[in-house]
Amino acid sequence: MTLEALFSLASGAVLPGWLLLVFAPRWKWTTRLVAGVLLPTLLGLLYLYLIATRWAGSEGGFSSLQEVKRLFGDPALLLAGWVHYVAFDLFVGTWEVRDAQKLGLHHLIVVPCLVLTFLFGPIGLLLYFVLRGLLRKQWLLEDV
Repeated sequence: MTLEALFSLASGAVLPGWLLLVFAPRWKWTTRLVAGVLLPTLLGLLYLYLIATRWAGSEGGFSSLQEVKRLFGDPALLLAGWVHYVAFDLFVGTWEVRDAQKLGLHHLIVVPCLVLTFLFGPIGLLLYFVLRGLLRKQWLLEDV
């Protein structure tokens, strides 16, 4: 399978999870299995494959922006980076839904956070933290 096909597969694989988080957040399989475990695990396996097959011969690293640029100069490692993003963003969105349910936050308040987490990761999480703090006075994660 080509890297382009794997990119399309990884990008498309997260969509059912995000749709379930937005439209069926209380269905027991949404956060327990599909969005919270199954999809991130499958993406994790793809990530493991990409790292295991390309990391050893790669240039670059994480010590400077220039090294990261060289590292992501390898299309397979660039794809690994993308898979990393989409898997963790979905996992974070799943956590947002679970946490909001525990705190009794209305789901419609969480939807904009989910959209932003899907599109811009940390910005969606930041919005969720702000809303969580303002609406439930839950500023620390230990409060969960």
